[in-house]
Amino acid sequence: MTGHASPQRPLEAVIFDCDGLLLDTELHWTTAETELFARYGKVFGPDHKLRMIGSSMQVTGVILEELLEQPGRATEIGEEMLELVEAEMRASEPMPGAADLVAELKGRAPIALASNSWRRLIAVALHAASLTDAFDVIVCGDEVPHPKPAPDIYLEAARLLGVDPAHTIALEDSPNGVAAARAAGMFVIGIPSFEGIELPDAHFIAASLKSDEVRRALELD
Repeated sequence: MTGHASPQRPLEAVIFDCDGLLLDTELHWTTAETELFARYGKVFGPDHKLRMIGSSMQVTGVILEELLEQPGRATEIGEEMLELVEAEMRASEPMPGAADLVAELKGRAPIALASNSWRRLIAVALHAASLTDAFDVIVCGDEVPHPKPAPDIYLEAARLLGVDPAHTIALEDSPNGVAAARAAGMFVIGIPSFEGIELPDAHFIAASLKSDEVRRALELD
């Protein structure tokens, strides 16, 4: 573990982000984004990806409205995006080590999923990845007043689990997610899912969910 940061003990819960952290879905998002851009005669690139990754669907719609030069159509374009992504999510798979890590944590500590994605997308993705029943609690971006980077999703997950956020570890792959978990008072492990992502506000950075550092933080060693 880098630096001197360490989570508070006892560990009361572990909360996972979904896209790019638990599930290998960023490629599905990129495929959908590329198709959407093509519909409007645009080319989707890495800079666009970095701008949107980890954003709520509401914010994504506003960004797409600007990038696709479709003023006043954020809601309609957001719905187009949802439909494209939902179709792609049917091929979702866990990130390396994710399914094993969740299974190992089961019974040791309460575990939750906290995602900016909407419930309809998460339901499809978890079913495809055979993780539908893996979590004690699931909170999605369309179920709270303010999605990430606000702390609402993480605070609601902790409330439903009945745990102290200060004794909870969050695993995140985006700046918005790290900001949300930090604002909720949680210890945050950053695992970047996309080249160019920087997570300076995470308590430490790991290469993957299979990392020994992650296992130590989660008291699995």
